[in-house]
Amino acid sequence: MIKLLDLLHRWCGGLLGLILTILGLSGAILVHKEEWIGLPHASDVRVTDPSQLGRLAEQLLGGAKGGESLVFASDRFGLVQLREGAHGLYATQRGEVIARWSSLWERPELWLFDLHHHLFTGDVGETVVGVAGLAAIVFAVTGTILWWRTRRTFRFRLWPSRMTGPAIRMQHRDLGIIAAPLLLLLALTGTMMIFRPVAGAVLAPLTFPAAIEADLKAPKFAVEPLAPHLDWQAIISAAHDAFPTAELRILAVPKKPGDPVTIRMKQSAEWLPNGRTMLWFDPADGRLLGSRDATRMQVGTQAFNMAYPIHAGKVGGLAYRLLLTAVGLALAMLGSFSVWSFWFCKKQRQAASRPLPRRARGGPER
Repeated sequence: MIKLLDLLHRWCGGLLGLILTILGLSGAILVHKEEWIGLPHASDVRVTDPSQLGRLAEQLLGGAKGGESLVFASDRFGLVQLREGAHGLYATQRGEVIARWSSLWERPELWLFDLHHHLFTGDVGETVVGVAGLAAIVFAVTGTILWWRTRRTFRFRLWPSRMTGPAIRMQHRDLGIIAAPLLLLLALTGTMMIFRPVAGAVLAPLTFPAAIEADLKAPKFAVEPLAPHLDWQAIISAAHDAFPTAELRILAVPKKPGDPVTIRMKQSAEWLPNGRTMLWFDPADGRLLGSRDATRMQVGTQAFNMAYPIHAGKVGGLAYRLLLTAVGLALAMLGSFSVWSFWFCKKQRQAASRPLPRRARGGPER
């Protein structure tokens, strides 16, 4: 049984190690993106006045044609982001445009996010990332079982003593057991966000999966197409009146006829950085159609909403982000060395085991 686990662990590491390296490195960088974006006014204090936010929405969304989303400033990032497909801009909270882009490749935080979540290949890449996350869970479990046999020889090794198969495997074993608990948590939360059945299985003891899906599903409304000039100030004011202590996070203009205007807000009890408290407005006249209080969702749904902030370091402050950085770098090291030892050290062993020519062995010449 142990030999089978060892074989499974090595083969999966050799095949998926490069993907895990990419996920580890990109995740370690993205967890600090608010700090390294480095645009002017990125450190501005977040504006909370609804009337000022309404004027900002009027300025940036005036004449909106659909598909735009306005992400308001947060406590960690003082700029507003307007997105429409691959196009977008950053603006101050007074409406002054700081930067524009017409492609994801023009902003490092955008293409790094796409790399980490989709491997630049859309839904197919997201599925591959999910499979790699499932494999990481298996790695953490099987690696812990395999480590237990040799636990008495444990020694902290940040880097292999030599770039040989045995030295790399020893370093991999001992670094892996240190990172395993948090790696398991990150792999599990990441996989829960991609594969809902995994989330349903994990959260089933708290809430039935069908109830979680019902909490997360947006209601359907019979609405008219988007009006040419909506009163965005009135919409934001109505959202503030509905949840006076909540933080305004996202205002989304409907992409197609029949969809409502959507506002996301974050209440103090929510961990999700953009919140899951939702309000829906008629795009024809700005009338409030309905709302959903995230703090009154099922227990399992609220636990699901914690998966992303735990995975992305949106809670716990700088100390937790630094810990995630260390684990991301450890994952990159474990994945890259797995590929190296599996594909290249094996060739070195095979070359070393080949019989030497007669002349090299000191045999007689013919």
